[in-house]
Amino acid sequence: MKELLRTNDLTVIAFATALLDGEGITCFTFDVNMSVLEGSIGIMPRRLMVADKDLFIAEAVMRDADIDLGRE
Repeated sequence: MKELLRTNDLTVIAFATALLDGEGITCFTFDVNMSVLEGSIGIMPRRLMVADKDLFIAEAVMRDADIDLGRE
């Protein structure tokens, strides 16, 4: 698995997931349950992960939709 996207914005995660689903790319959201530690204030970013083989296409889909990947 490779990290595609890192963000605190839940709407970006939902939009990116919908775009990837539309392209037939399976993705997983990591760090969803971190709200237990942070108190649901949204300071811990969530990560959207894809299979290694899908990373190149997934990045292209995100670029086409002008989604910032939030990675350094």
